[in-house]
Amino acid sequence: MPEALPVPVVDAHTHLDACGASTATDVAVLLDRAEAAGVSHVVTVADDLAAARWAAEASTWDPRVYAAVAVHPTRTASFGDAEKSELERLAVLPRVVAIGETGLDYYWDYSPPAAQHEAFRWHIDLSKRVGKPLMIHDRDAHEDILKILDSEGAPSTVVFHCFSGDADFARRCVDAGYVLSFAGPVTFKNARALREAAQLVPQDQLLVETDAPFLTPHPFRGRPNEPYCVNYTVRDLATVRGEDLSELCAAVTRTAQRVFGFDH
Repeated sequence: MPEALPVPVVDAHTHLDACGASTATDVAVLLDRAEAAGVSHVVTVADDLAAARWAAEASTWDPRVYAAVAVHPTRTASFGDAEKSELERLAVLPRVVAIGETGLDYYWDYSPPAAQHEAFRWHIDLSKRVGKPLMIHDRDAHEDILKILDSEGAPSTVVFHCFSGDADFARRCVDAGYVLSFAGPVTFKNARALREAAQLVPQDQLLVETDAPFLTPHPFRGRPNEPYCVNYTVRDLATVRGEDLSELCAAVTRTAQRVFGFDH
C-alpha cells in the first residue's frame, strides 16, 4: 500500500463490480483499502443495465460510494426503449451523480457507429433532463465527440473520462468548459503527449480516476487496478504539473465536489 495522500481525493471513475465486488462487505473492503491510501470517495460507473442497477444499489451500501449510470457505447447495438426507461428510472436516484459512461468507441467493432451516435445523443439529452453531469467515453473518436456535443448542445457539465488526447485536444476541451479526468496512462513515461496535455488543464477542470480494474498506473502497469491506486496517479500528476501534492489533492477534490454535487 502507498503512503496515504496528505489530503483525501476522489476516484472519479471506477468499476467496483469489475474489481470483484458483489456485496456490501466486498465494497467496504475495497473502500477501506482506498481510504487507507487517502482516497475518500469513489464514483462507481456502469457499462450496461445490470451494472447500472448494481452501481445504484451499491451507492446506498456505503457513504463513500456514488454511482454513474449509462450504457457503454460498445453495448448500444440493441439500445432501445426498455434500456432507456430503466436508465431514466435510475438516473434520478439521489446517489447517482452522473450519466455515464457514454460516448463513442471506434476501437472495438461491437456496435455500429450509427447506433453509438444515436445512443450518445440520447444520453446527452438525459443528462440535461436530470441535471447531472455527462461522463464521456472517447476512444479514437475525438472529433465526432466534439461535433455531437456541439450539435446537440452540451450539458452544463461534461467530464472526459480517462482523457486520452494530446495538448491541442485538451486545449479545445478546456476552452469549451469541459472537465478532463486522468487515469493511470498519464503516469506512463512513454505517454508524452498525454503528459503534456495534463500540464495545461486548470485545476478547476481536472479530475483523477482509476478506471479500475483497468489501466493500472506505473509502477504496477499490467496488474489489477483498484481505487487506492489513484494515489499513484495524483502523485505523478503533481510532479508532471510542477505542483505541490497537497495543493493538487485539495484542488481535484474541490473539482469532484462541484462536478458531482456532493459535499465530502
